[in-house]
Amino acid sequence: MTQLRQPVSLTWDLESLFPGGSSSAEFKAFLSKLEQDIVKLGQQVKELEAPKTVQDTASLDSFIDSLQSAYSRITEAGSFVGCLTAQDTTDKKAVQLSGKVTSLRAALQGLSTVFESILRATEDEVFAEWIKRPEIAPIAFSLNESRERTREKLPPEQESLVLDLAVDGYHGWGEHYDTIVSKVSIPFKEDNGEEVALSAGQAHNKLHSRSREVREETFEKWENAWEEVSDYCADTLNRLAGFRLKLYEKRGWDQVLKEPLSINRMSQATLDTMWAVISQNKPVFVKYLERKAKLLGVERLSWADVEAPLGSVDTKIEYNDAAEEIVKEFRTFSPKLADFTVDAFNKNWIEAEDRKGKRPGGFCTSLIESKQTRIFMTYSGTASNVSTLAHELGHAYHQHVMDDLPTFNQNYAMNVAETASTFAEMILADAQVKNAASKEEKITLLEDKIQRSVAFFMNIHARFLFETRFYEKRKEGLLNAEEISALMVEAQQEAYEGALASYHPHFWASKLHFYITDVPFYNFPYTFGYLFSTGIFARAQREGDAFAEKYDALLRDTGRMTVEDLAKKHLNVDLTQPDFWQEAVSLAVADVEMFLEMTE
Repeated sequence: MTQLRQPVSLTWDLESLFPGGSSSAEFKAFLSKLEQDIVKLGQQVKELEAPKTVQDTASLDSFIDSLQSAYSRITEAGSFVGCLTAQDTTDKKAVQLSGKVTSLRAALQGLSTVFESILRATEDEVFAEWIKRPEIAPIAFSLNESRERTREKLPPEQESLVLDLAVDGYHGWGEHYDTIVSKVSIPFKEDNGEEVALSAGQAHNKLHSRSREVREETFEKWENAWEEVSDYCADTLNRLAGFRLKLYEKRGWDQVLKEPLSINRMSQATLDTMWAVISQNKPVFVKYLERKAKLLGVERLSWADVEAPLGSVDTKIEYNDAAEEIVKEFRTFSPKLADFTVDAFNKNWIEAEDRKGKRPGGFCTSLIESKQTRIFMTYSGTASNVSTLAHELGHAYHQHVMDDLPTFNQNYAMNVAETASTFAEMILADAQVKNAASKEEKITLLEDKIQRSVAFFMNIHARFLFETRFYEKRKEGLLNAEEISALMVEAQQEAYEGALASYHPHFWASKLHFYITDVPFYNFPYTFGYLFSTGIFARAQREGDAFAEKYDALLRDTGRMTVEDLAKKHLNVDLTQPDFWQEAVSLAVADVEMFLEMTE
């Protein structure tokens, strides 16, 4: 059993990857070799033809190996550059390197489209035999998925044209939203009476203040600020939706959710069942919202009250103590998970120092060529920071158990990407509630846990309802800002079961997720990931130590099967039926019932 080195380092080690940071000669050589290999692959793919017999398929083996190697290395390059830009936002060389990596990735995606057209053109009988060959069988799911998706799209030349036009069209509108946000300014009066102008990010933090007066005042100004730019946001949202709808029409797709469901490898039946179970269980969460209102001394919660903190104790947790607590609790579930976590700390894979010049937020990034990960966050000693640290270590472990798989099998979707991270967070949160030193601390920690459930069951549900209805209306023509806001409030009232005193009409304007162009419907995968991992956690609690190995096996399969097959194989459950979802929701319901009892 490896031990944590003391003191635990707050800064990560990037030198062991490519010495010299953004001036690294080794990284420059790595990119240069990758660029040459992509050019070579581009020449090779032009000469390839759809195999006529299973014997012909052997000639594509080396190309497929080279393609996987290129994807492994472009991921490595992107992760390394992402670390450089995150640790120092003033590193201009890193920004240039990021542009270089983006252009190489685009070139790789372009030649992949040509390769997919070869898969598409291969006769069914030949393809069926091709993916049975021992050299190809391990990546059969990935190749079959690429082939099926390509067959449902436009001819390759037209899809390539769409990709090219989307850069300055579709993606251009998405980037235009960033420009709108950069101009949003919210006035705020500091404690000393000085009036300052806050950016959208700074004002958002004020919405979580312990002071109700600060929250309400900021929220009013927040709404006003987004109303001022709502016409620009409406233009942007209309154009993004219009582009998608027209593309779907040309491909012959009549369901707006076809693409997001395909990307997340899940069925409409699974999605419908998940939301139905959540909706049936909402009354107890409404009781929680009513109790929280009472504890805050108001008749009904306003929108700005929903995520307000309860309790008044802010204890600073030292980084070393956080590391030790996480390792200790992880060990109660899996010695492998704990040992990996000790390794991540001891090898300095985590950047947590609280210093100027770092970008906000947190992430875990995979270096699949080096079989390593790096975690980025800014640690200031809050309970939320400890949760974030556990969350990102969960992501890192997910990658760790996949390290020896073919590159194509390490490509898992957003809905299962949150499985290991949320699971790791749950191990910690569950232990913290059980080990709370006082009743007040237990209530605060329990409420923090319940807030997450409310976010996934109500806030994300409102986003899903809004976006689904917006797309249906958009088929009939453009919507103005007032019409979009009305749809938003209607969705919020339904999702929160009318439990709030006020809503957030311009939430659609303020939420980046509606404007992300890489992934459509950036909402329901969050709720799926949260509930899927909760259901797995319920299983782990029931089965005890024996479950840890099953958990690893499940994570290893996340990139090579649909979610329905994943759940059937590893949990023996049918995700299109309510049983599994109800078991998962019941854990969250139990938290609410305990909270209601403790706050009588």
